[in-house]
Formats: sequence, C-alpha cells, structure tokens
Amino acid sequence: MTPKKRLNILFADDGSQHAQAAVELLKDLPLPPNSRISVIHAFNSGQVPLIPEYERTLERTKEQLSNLHFRVETELKLGPAAEMILERARERKPDLIVLGAKGLRATAGILLGGVAQQVVEYACCPVLVVRAPYRGLRHILLVTDGSKHSQQAARYLGKFPFPAHLDLRVMHVLPPIKRPVMMEPYYGGWQTIYARFPTGEEETAIEEREAKIGKTLLKRTSSLLQQKGLKSTSVLTRGDAATEIIEYAAMHQLDLIAAGSRGLSEFKGWWMGSVSRKLVHYAKCSVLIVKGPGKE
Repeated sequence: MTPKKRLNILFADDGSQHAQAAVELLKDLPLPPNSRISVIHAFNSGQVPLIPEYERTLERTKEQLSNLHFRVETELKLGPAAEMILERARERKPDLIVLGAKGLRATAGILLGGVAQQVVEYACCPVLVVRAPYRGLRHILLVTDGSKHSQQAARYLGKFPFPAHLDLRVMHVLPPIKRPVMMEPYYGGWQTIYARFPTGEEETAIEEREAKIGKTLLKRTSSLLQQKGLKSTSVLTRGDAATEIIEYAAMHQLDLIAAGSRGLSEFKGWWMGSVSRKLVHYAKCSVLIVKGPGKE
C-alpha cells in the first residue's frame, strides 16, 4: 500500500550490517514520489581520519536509494551519534527514524546498541529499529492493549508504506490469572492474613469475561485497520505480555513487531513502558515503536 502523502524519513547509517539491513528495508518500501530520506552518519573527534571511509559509505547508501526515485540527502555530523540523530529529528520533524539495532562497535551478545537505545527512548517521532538479516517486510505483528497509544500505532500502520501481500496480525495479551499469596507467620511479623482462593467456576467466569473484553478490543483494532485498507488476523493469548509477544514473534518468524508507547521529553526521564522497552531490547526481529506527542 502506497500512501498518498510523501514521507520524510531520517536514516542513521553507520555502515554496520544492521544499517545495511535497514537500507534493504527502505528499498522495499513503496514510498510516494519525491519522498525524502535524510541519511546521517555521526562520528567523534577520534574518528576524523576515517572521514573518507564514511563518505564512501554514505555515497554507496545514496546510490542504493536514489535509484528508487527518492530524494536522498547525506550528512556527516561531528558529535555523539544519538545526540546528533535526535537533534536532526527535532529540527526536521521526520515521519519516521530508521536505524540499525547495533553499530559496528557493539558488544557481542547485546541485542540493542547504546545509540539505538537512546534514540528509541527520546525520539519525538516513530522509530524503526532494524535487525539483520533482513528477510523482507511481510509478516507484521501489531500489539495492542486498548490504550490511546495502541490506537495511534494502529492508525500509523494504516498509512505506512508496506509492500504488497502483507500478513498482518493483531495481538492482545490477557493478564495472568492472579493467585492469592499466602504469607507464612514469622517471629515479629504481622498476623497472617488468609486470602480466599476463587472457586473453579469463579475463575472460569473471570477468564471468560477478560477474553470477551480482549476479543472486543481486537475486533475494534481490526476494524480500524480495515478502514485503512488493511486486513488482519486476531491473536488472543494470556500471560506476561512481553514474553508472550516475543515468543510468538520468534515461533512464527515475524519480520516486524509494531507497538505504541507514550512520549515524554528527554528532561523527564525515560518514557517507554516496560513492555515496549522489552520488545526493543529482546525481540529478534525488527521493532517499530509509535509514540504520541511529548506530553505528560
């Protein structure tokens, strides 16, 4: 699906395999004519001798993208990478920031690099974190919890330039059934409080009520997507949200997880909810975080 409005994308390119995967992803997107991709490569003062190499990397990226009728601009920027990316994002107000999950100097075994972590935390717009290897962008999972941030993520996907033949799934995770915690008495402690366990019938009623709410939520989200021309399959499960989502994505070899999250300014601390943060850190596929305005 190709959106009518041209898009403004900020791409952070550091020459890593994950950045190259992001290039391949961008090449697959049916962007409207004259969409702009601003490519930025940040470096520190100790890397000045490597400027010619960085220029070649940017030129190679520009050649790969320019063949697809995008307007491509490249820029070398002296300064901390995350700070430079966020600064450009504030100035240009892009529709999307794209960057690789890890850079060239990332520690082995770590799934998310420090630059990507800071950008996804503090960016003022949606951020797409791309993980190598890139195998296409067909199997997509949108996770929703019924919040306004999830609804915003659904609306954003509705105008995202996905390739044809999209397999879109919408997932809601029901909370685990809460069990009473029995406190054993101990010397000097409070008197033991005995909580009543729900009967089998009561527990079944709770599960059915929550499942009904979850199905209604999924139906509402699917209807919103359908209004944008996107067909979706609903997935309802129960358990720890991040664990269920990550395991489902791995089991079904999904290409992308999309989730909403609230936005705060960088002066108010980390804004991302625990589930969104876990998805970005631990999912083995690419992750798109869609955020609302930077307001508390």
